[in-house]
Amino acid sequence: MSVQPGWYVDPADTETRRYWDGEGWLGAPIPVDATPPDGPPPAEPPPAPVTPAAPPTSGPTTPGSETVAPGWPPHQGPPSGYGPQSGYGPPPAQGSGYGPPPAQGPGWGPQSGPPGWGPQGGPPGWAPPGSQPGWVPPAGHPGWPGRPPEPRPHGHALAGYGRRLAARLIDFSIILALNVLVNGWFVWRWAQEWAPYWQEFFRRAARRDTSAEGMPVPDEQTSSLLVVILLIATALWLAYEVPSMAAGGQTFGKRVMRIRAVPMAADQPLGFGRALSRWSTLGLPTLLWYCAGLGLVLQFVDALSPLWDHPLRQALHDKRAQTVVVEVPYRPGSAPSDDRNQPSGDTP
Repeated sequence: MSVQPGWYVDPADTETRRYWDGEGWLGAPIPVDATPPDGPPPAEPPPAPVTPAAPPTSGPTTPGSETVAPGWPPHQGPPSGYGPQSGYGPPPAQGSGYGPPPAQGPGWGPQSGPPGWGPQGGPPGWAPPGSQPGWVPPAGHPGWPGRPPEPRPHGHALAGYGRRLAARLIDFSIILALNVLVNGWFVWRWAQEWAPYWQEFFRRAARRDTSAEGMPVPDEQTSSLLVVILLIATALWLAYEVPSMAAGGQTFGKRVMRIRAVPMAADQPLGFGRALSRWSTLGLPTLLWYCAGLGLVLQFVDALSPLWDHPLRQALHDKRAQTVVVEVPYRPGSAPSDDRNQPSGDTP
């Protein structure tokens, strides 16, 4: 899943925004609190050509001397620190020290580089000093064009899969305990109906008897009991998860693991409709366990789907409800780390 084009906070300088065209950063940055224009920024005009200094009209030259512009005393080089950092561009003139530094493009000055140069990246073709030919930036290097930054929905870090799995296991343990209390009698009756069949099956297996003649068959009541069990289990899951998710985006398991679900549009409660839509993708297939375990297969695929979804790590039920699961700060009410009070949707 690629990040859609738009104006986002520059990961190299969170005080500015830049336009992401789907493959790389485009145009010059703007202040983070400024209202970005609709669509991409206008094309920048080409830099004005630099007029070289006029040669001297007269005066003797000595061996090793160079052309001196007005205002530069002899036997004096450029000011200390003049020129770019990190070895970008040609070095200042060397030799006898006469004359000003060589003419450079616009914006060349003390401790600076060409326009757009920053500490976390460089223009195409740039390589650090002393690097071998063919050097390429390491994978995931921040600030390099073509690699989108790690998404932070509404300023929060995305929840890792380990936390999400642990939260789901905690919730399933609670739902299982509720089923033991409410659904236990129906499960016991269903097991009693199947007990004669399995007892006879294991007796024949011990004698290596593979015939199926005379096997006790459960009556039609067994199928009805299974339907009742699945309906009660689904209703218990619905009553446990949907109200708590609608109010705060957290079940008990998510509170323990300090994660919560938020809408992609804004950092606000899910509401009953979105919480029900999110749960139904994962919870309703419980009713299909009756069909040779088909519902269990669908739930297993849904549970694993965040592993291959990038960059927002959404499960199938997240995609249906347009939600993401984020980490919750350790201190209640505190702002997430590295958050500059960005408005919702500032990060891709």
